[in-house]
Amino acid sequence: MLAAIAPSHAPTPGGTAAGAGHRIRVMIADDSAVVRGLVARWLGEAGYDVVATAANGRIAVEAMSRHDPDVVLLDIDMPELDGTQALPLLLAKSPGLQVVMMSTLTTRNADISLRCLALGAVDYLAKPESNRGVTTSDVFRTDLIERVRVFGSARARRRPSHSSSAATAGQAGVPLPSARPAAPVLLRPKARSVVPPKVLLIGASTGGPRAVGEVLEKIGAATLRQFPVLIVQHMPPVFTAVFAEHLGARTCLPAAEGKADERLMPGRIYVAPGGRHMGLAGNRGEVTIRLDDGPVVNFCRPAVDVLFRDAAAIYGAATLSVVLTGMGSDGTGGARALTEAGGAVLAQDEATSTVWGMPGSIAKAGLAQAILPLGDIGAALRNLLTGHGA
Repeated sequence: MLAAIAPSHAPTPGGTAAGAGHRIRVMIADDSAVVRGLVARWLGEAGYDVVATAANGRIAVEAMSRHDPDVVLLDIDMPELDGTQALPLLLAKSPGLQVVMMSTLTTRNADISLRCLALGAVDYLAKPESNRGVTTSDVFRTDLIERVRVFGSARARRRPSHSSSAATAGQAGVPLPSARPAAPVLLRPKARSVVPPKVLLIGASTGGPRAVGEVLEKIGAATLRQFPVLIVQHMPPVFTAVFAEHLGARTCLPAAEGKADERLMPGRIYVAPGGRHMGLAGNRGEVTIRLDDGPVVNFCRPAVDVLFRDAAAIYGAATLSVVLTGMGSDGTGGARALTEAGGAVLAQDEATSTVWGMPGSIAKAGLAQAILPLGDIGAALRNLLTGHGA
């Protein structure tokens, strides 16, 4: 996730991964000595072990075997070997390594960051444009520490010293099954009277860009052309526009940020603009995009809840939705409104989620009609959209 405002949690005391007894190890690769020093200090104060710093990708790759980090914070623009060139080399040295890309908010860097996710990075983080901005940004500091906590805990739980199969339990950028037994969840029974879907909604956060693309690709353009598709992916401005372009290229369908008062049309993909809530207005005969700069919801803007609640009021039982991987619980309130209106909500399962926060919250609340692995969600949605059942 990279939201303008993201949920924050205190790091695990002492930087120790829950249940692992292992202090989370971090490497910082950035050509700015100021950034390396500040980030190292912040992480040290939060209780994490900064085992190495590197001024370029070559040094970072060479340091891997000596320091064996759980998380690498990897800048995109560096001399000798930049972040995009270093990423595959780092992952080859340490399968399952959690790499978070860091870049300033430019269209170029947004495009590169999204491409890095497809290559195995687990997330990305927007840096302030200047060293002064890095120094004074509480949001950047909070988001950075949160990512180290989440991804470092997931990686450290599967260290070979704690699990004989951990060394081979996954591939770079692919989430591994939880070390804890999954909590029991109840599925919501299907509605007796089936109303054909008229719209598809998708909510996602951390790990979402790759997951959303896979889901849409597996639904298929032939089916997607029959419905408007609305997506809330927690991202800042600039990134959402580039994300929409990537989805358009992948699906061969028109895809763009939603615009205020734009009429929904089948066969189009609408992405909530970073920093703005995207909802709906009108009635089922003519539905338009509603954008607003209102207060954050669930610590986020855009928020999944805003879109889901508006869709529940307008489309009711004709709404089909899915919540994919992501931190926090955004989407749960909206999912409740959708199910009460007769709509269907699917959720990604824990084993294939980068972070089982948002879909897990919906599953535990008993609001999901089905809880499915990422690889099965596209086909399930296609069947529901075309009237063949889940």
